[in-house]
Amino acid sequence: MTWRLDDAVARAIPAALAIRHDLHRHPETCYTEHRTAAQIQARLSALEVEFVGGLARGTGTLAWLPATQPGGNCIALRADIDALPIHEETGLEYASTFPGRMHACGHDGHTATLLATIDVLRHAPTRPHDLLFLFQPAEEGGAGGLAMVEDGALDGRVLGRPADFIYGLHGWNEAALGEVITRDGALMAATDSFAIHVIGRGAHAAAPHTGADPVLASAHVITALQSVVARNMDPAEAMVVTVANIHGGLADNVIPDRVTLGGTLRTLTDRDRAFGRDRIQAIAEGTAQALGCRAEVEWREGYPVTRNEPRATERFRRIVRARLGESAVQDRAHPVMGGEDFSYYGLQIPASFFFLGVRPVGEATYPNLHSPQFDFNDNAIAIGAGCFAALALDPEGLPELVARP
Repeated sequence: MTWRLDDAVARAIPAALAIRHDLHRHPETCYTEHRTAAQIQARLSALEVEFVGGLARGTGTLAWLPATQPGGNCIALRADIDALPIHEETGLEYASTFPGRMHACGHDGHTATLLATIDVLRHAPTRPHDLLFLFQPAEEGGAGGLAMVEDGALDGRVLGRPADFIYGLHGWNEAALGEVITRDGALMAATDSFAIHVIGRGAHAAAPHTGADPVLASAHVITALQSVVARNMDPAEAMVVTVANIHGGLADNVIPDRVTLGGTLRTLTDRDRAFGRDRIQAIAEGTAQALGCRAEVEWREGYPVTRNEPRATERFRRIVRARLGESAVQDRAHPVMGGEDFSYYGLQIPASFFFLGVRPVGEATYPNLHSPQFDFNDNAIAIGAGCFAALALDPEGLPELVARP
């Protein structure tokens, strides 16, 4: 009987759906994904696939399938496994059983997709490349990708041999089922966050002249920060400066001693990242000083830019267009200003990331990622697993991008 990729994907879907729904019922957040990791490892054991657990502070898993013939590359495929601290409002039969936690970003679907991919590839009669599979925790703010890199998931210390290049995916509500989106170069932004502590001198609200009002100064700082993008950036380039929260004061008739502003800086180049930080610092300090206060800026460095290596991405286009059709593979004109810790893999080896459509065909909208109403579309699992498997099975690798000697 002739082995066909589509038939193998279809056979893998029932088990993948069961796992996806189970993970959705039992969401676990940043670095607490112990049950999730156990479920992944149980499935890998059932498939008789070699793996190592306990990576990335305990909940990361690395699996390995060797090539059936020598001479190929080592290709890595990645899924993130963590949930978010959001209360689910989908009303689904398999909705989260934990108040305040849910898979609002579709990582349950990513995990099920990668497990289905392994199921398919485990039974493939030939595999031209060695394959590594990364089940990574803590994408949502915990830099689990960096932890996987530091623990040797890519360099051959843990299992298999060093990866030559890597692919990853993310369910995308803006794209319809059957569509995938990518682009060369920057696909997602660097994500830094800041806290600006505006420090004044408290006073009674009826006698503001006796103090130095950090509330007023904070309002001017927020307004002045909008000049970073509006007046300091080339309009053809992208940057986002957002103040998202303000904390200060407890009473209606008391001017507090300090106010704290929290926000984020999103950039696409190292130059703009450094420039944005410098401007925010200078504007906060100068504006506060002009109003009799002072500002202290605290930075929390976020994820780097997620960059797609052009040759790895062109390989993706060629293979996935052959599978899904020419029009199914779309190039995004501009990067997304959200961030992804898949970026850490791209700092080590050539990497390519793509968005997998989850919006039902014919529907104009679908709940946003990180929404209490979001649910990964079950029908996208077969599409994603088919793409991943095709990337693994195509005999043409990227020998010019081999990272090892």
